[in-house]
Amino acid sequence: MTGYFISLCMGLAVGVAYALVQVRSPAPPLIALVGLLGMVLGEQAIDMAKRYLPPSQISPDQRPGDVRGHR
Repeated sequence: MTGYFISLCMGLAVGVAYALVQVRSPAPPLIALVGLLGMVLGEQAIDMAKRYLPPSQISPDQRPGDVRGHR
């Protein structure tokens, strides 16, 4: 968690420095960053669901449409 806080602080410092020298940041627009945040949260949600929800009663070999093992 400390790494995230340090990263945020350093990003803010660089943003302030860019604003003081009136240079446009090379970072993507805010809408793109929000989209990236959504992607990360989506990945985390799937990992949490796999961890906390009970496993399916059907084994992976019995799932419909599964072609593993078929030749």
